[in-house]
Amino acid sequence: MTDSSCLVDTHCHFDFSAFDDTQHHLDIAQQAGVTKIIIPAIGESNWSKLANLSSQFPSLYYALGLHPYFMAQHGDDAILKLKQSLSCRSSKCVAIGECGLDLRLEEQWLTPEKLDKQYQLFEAQVLLAIEFELPLIIHARKAHDQVVKILRKHQPKKGGVIHAFSGSYQQAMEYIKLGFYIGVGGVISYPRASKTRDVISRLPLSFLLLETDAPDMPLDGFQGENNHPTQLKLVFKALVELRLEN
Repeated sequence: MTDSSCLVDTHCHFDFSAFDDTQHHLDIAQQAGVTKIIIPAIGESNWSKLANLSSQFPSLYYALGLHPYFMAQHGDDAILKLKQSLSCRSSKCVAIGECGLDLRLEEQWLTPEKLDKQYQLFEAQVLLAIEFELPLIIHARKAHDQVVKILRKHQPKKGGVIHAFSGSYQQAMEYIKLGFYIGVGGVISYPRASKTRDVISRLPLSFLLLETDAPDMPLDGFQGENNHPTQLKLVFKALVELRLEN
C-alpha cells in the first residue's frame, strides 16, 4: 500500500470549467501519478461533453446519470433519454451516475412531491444499472438507510461505489455486503472528521476506492482552492497514514 505511481481518480468532475485546458490538467495529473480519471455526470446537460472528452483523451472515462442535487434540470422524460444514451454509449462509459438521494437539499427541494421524484429517479437508475450491467456511482447525503433499502430491493449485481462516504461503520458494511465499494476522498485529511476517519480506518481495505470530487472538496490546508486530481496522491498518503495508525 505504498505505491502511488499509478492512481485512478474514481470521481472527478473534469468537465467543469476549472479544467477547461484539458490537456494541461491531464499532463500535471499524470505527472502526479494519476493515470485514469472517471467523470460522473450531473444530467443530460453534460452527457455529450463527457462522451466527447473521453473519446479525445485515452485516460478519461465517464458515467451517465441524473444527479439528485440538480433535480431542477431533470424533465419528465429524463429516464427515457438516459436509457437511450446508455443504449448507444461508448466503451468508455463505465458506470451509471452520479445518482442517488440527497436529503440535505434546500427546503424547496424536500417537499413530498419533489422527494418522491428523487426516489423515482434513483430507483429507475438502479434498474437501468441492472439492465445494462453497469455499476452505480451513488451520491447519498443523510440518506444511507434509504439508499440501502432500495439497493437491497433490487440487488444490482455489478455493485458500484458510494461516493464521498461519511456514514457509520454499520452503514458502510451494509453497502459492502451488497457488493459496493466505499469512496474515500479529502475529508479524511481533516483531523476534525474523526467519525469518518475512524470508519475508514476499520473497513476492509479491498473495498476502498480513492477519489477527489475535484474541483470540489479541497483537502485540509487547501481550503478556498479548487481541488485537482493531483491531490489524489495526498488522499492516498492520508489513507496510508490513517491505516498505519490503527
